[in-house]
Amino acid sequence: MKNRGTETFHWWDFHHDWQPDSGEVIEEITLTIYVNGVDFVSMMGTPLNQDWLAVGFLMNEGIIEDLKEIKDLRVTTDGCCIDVWLNRDVDLPQKMVLTSGCGGGLTQEDPRPGMEPLPFGISAEPDLILEAFTHLQTKDSLYAKSRGVHAAGLLELETGHLLQVAEDIGRHNAIDKLHGACLMQSIKMEDRALITTGRISSEMLRKGVFMRCPIIVSRTSPTSAAVDLARTWQITLVGYARHGKLRVYCNPERLGFKPKTD
Repeated sequence: MKNRGTETFHWWDFHHDWQPDSGEVIEEITLTIYVNGVDFVSMMGTPLNQDWLAVGFLMNEGIIEDLKEIKDLRVTTDGCCIDVWLNRDVDLPQKMVLTSGCGGGLTQEDPRPGMEPLPFGISAEPDLILEAFTHLQTKDSLYAKSRGVHAAGLLELETGHLLQVAEDIGRHNAIDKLHGACLMQSIKMEDRALITTGRISSEMLRKGVFMRCPIIVSRTSPTSAAVDLARTWQITLVGYARHGKLRVYCNPERLGFKPKTD
């Protein structure tokens, strides 16, 4: 039986003896984004909020720069295809096929030309960020139903409120969905924190830069390339946000760190 984003399966558990059981497993299908009728990219993902995914992916990969460029967007009834029509012609790169676990898309070595490092005006309390992770995957989330899924959220730093959350089997897809949802719902992303359950690779870091989030936090680790980019773009990069602890790899001043003076 299929639910929204999950499927119900039967299985056998073994603990001293065998017991039958059943539950929900995260659904994975091939999702294809068409742009102006052209088959642009296919990726493995979760068939939930596909419109968010398409908008966020096209924005993060530089195909569009503003939501107003989209004339029409439709998801097919089977959920497999997202058909996006722009109000202009566009030269698309060669079609890509991405897996759910790897690959960030077309993203180049550096963020988009002309982007300035993010300013240091915003700050947050470490405890506020740690508390946000307890609300990222609630009892109603896909993760609670099936496990095997990543989540990304946009955090308001003054109130600690999660403004939007997106889930997908792929960590890249979850951030693309979050970006798309914020654009489509007119949620301001600048000066807010991006929190995610997935590893922060350089591609993931770039997506956060495109969202103009000065603080990017993961429940797990960053890569060395992500740390280098975070230093370049003045991002406060945080890993291992769990068990009441944070590991801040660069720019800890936004979280209240004050260097010792002699």
